[in-house]
Amino acid sequence: MIESKPLKRAPALIQFSKDHHFSLLLAWKIRQGMRLGISAQRIADYINFFFETYLNDHFKEEEELLFTGLDEHDDLRLSAEQDHRDLHAMNEEIKLQPGESLLTKFADRLEQHIRFEERFLFAHLQSSLQEHQLNSILEKMEALHPAQKEDDWKDTFWTRKNGL
Repeated sequence: MIESKPLKRAPALIQFSKDHHFSLLLAWKIRQGMRLGISAQRIADYINFFFETYLNDHFKEEEELLFTGLDEHDDLRLSAEQDHRDLHAMNEEIKLQPGESLLTKFADRLEQHIRFEERFLFAHLQSSLQEHQLNSILEKMEALHPAQKEDDWKDTFWTRKNGL
C-alpha cells in the first residue's frame, strides 16, 4: 500500500485556508440552524451578512492574487471561477426567496467548492507558481489581513441557547 503524505501548505496559501475554515463553519451553521428548526429567513440573513462581509473579499482575493498566476484556460482555474459565480448566484437567490432546500444546496455547494480548492487547486497552484510569485502573494495577504477577522453577527441561531 502506498502512503501519501499530506502536502505541506505554502505560506502564501495559509490565510486562504484559514478563510476556508471560516467558510466551512458557515456551512455547518446553516445545517445546525436547520436542525434546530430556525426560520430560513434568519439563516438567509446570516448568509447574506457573511457573503458581504467575508466571501466577496475572499473570492476577489483568490481571483486576483491566485488565479491570475495560472493560464486563463487552466481547467482548475476555470472550475474555481465558475464555482464563485455559482455561489454568488445562489446567494442572490437566497436573498430573494430563502427556503430550506436552497439553504441546504448552498451549504453543500460551498463545502464542495472549499474541498475542491483545498485538495486540488491549492496543490496545483503550489506546483505551478514560482517561488517569487508565492512570496508576492504572501506579502499582499499579510498586508490585507493584519489580523484574523472575527464574526460579529449577534444572532447565533446555530447554538441551542440562541436558536430557540
